[in-house]
Amino acid sequence: MRHVIALDVGGTGMKAALVGADGALLHQARRATGRQRGPQAVVDAVLDFAAELRAYGDRHLGTPAAAAGVAVPGIVDEQRGVAAYAANLGWRDVPLRTLLTERLGGLPVALGHDVRSGGLAEGRIGAGRGADRFLFVALGTGIAGAIGIDGRVESGAHGFAGEIGHVVVRPGGTPCPCGQRGCLERFASASAVSEAWAAVTGDARADAADCARAVESGDARAAEVWQRAVDALADGLVTALTLLDPRTLVIGGGLAEAGETLFTPLRDAVDRRVTFQKPPTIVPAALGDTAGCLGAGLLAWDLLDHIDRKEETP
Repeated sequence: MRHVIALDVGGTGMKAALVGADGALLHQARRATGRQRGPQAVVDAVLDFAAELRAYGDRHLGTPAAAAGVAVPGIVDEQRGVAAYAANLGWRDVPLRTLLTERLGGLPVALGHDVRSGGLAEGRIGAGRGADRFLFVALGTGIAGAIGIDGRVESGAHGFAGEIGHVVVRPGGTPCPCGQRGCLERFASASAVSEAWAAVTGDARADAADCARAVESGDARAAEVWQRAVDALADGLVTALTLLDPRTLVIGGGLAEAGETLFTPLRDAVDRRVTFQKPPTIVPAALGDTAGCLGAGLLAWDLLDHIDRKEETP
C-alpha cells in the first residue's frame, strides 16, 4: 500500500502517522520530544521516530514509504529545508530535511511550518474544504495563521506569512517576546486568557477553559475577561480580512474548543467592525490535533506529485 510518513513536531510531543494516498491514517503514534535534554536530543528524537515509522511501514504495509513530510514550529525555511528558529525547542538553523533524507536512506522529504501545515489540511480536507481563499487561525499558547489560496498555503518571501499573532491590536500595550508591544497573541491567545483569568481569580492554576466555563455559568468577571479577548481577536481578524479578503475563516487551537462560547460573540464582534469588507464564513476547525500531522502528509504527497511531473517532462 503506497503511503508516506507524516510527522508533526510540537514543543513537548510529536504526533506521527503513515498516510495513504486518499488521506487515510494507516498507522498513528506519539512520542515525547525530550526537549529537556537539549536541542540535539530533539533532533535525534525526530530522526529516530521517522526511522521507526519507516520500519513499521516496511513490516506491516508491504511496501516502503514513498516520501516523508515533517511539520515543525518556529521559523521554517521551506525552500532550503531548514528549521531556522524554534524557541521552544532551542533550534537554530537545523538542516532537518537533509538529516531526515540521510537517515531515511534517500527518501524525499518535505519540511513545513506546523500551523501552515495544519491550515493546509483544514483547507483541503477539513473545515475550509471547497473555499478558494481561506484563513486558518490557531489560538493556542500563541496565535498563528495560514493563508490558503486555491488548495495551497502561502509561506511568504521569507517564511513569515500568516503571523497574525504579531499584528499590533493594542498599540503601546503588553510587551511581546517578538519585541513589539500590544500584539494580538498577548490578548487573545489561550495563554493570555489563562493569565488574565488567573489574575482575576487569584488561582494560579486557572486557565482559559476554566474561564470559558465560568462565562457559561454567568460569571460577570469571566465575561469581562472573555470579551476583552474576543474584541482583541476581532480587531486582528478584521485587519486580516481587509488585507486578504478570505471566503472562509477557520478558527482552531485550544481556545476554539470553547465552541459557541467563543464563536457567537466573535461573529458578532467581527460583524460590528466590518464596513466595506465582505464578512467571511467563520467556522471551527474540523481536524483537531491531527491537522498538523495530516498537513505534513499532504506536503509529502505534494512533493511526490512534483517529482512525478518532473520525471514525466521530456
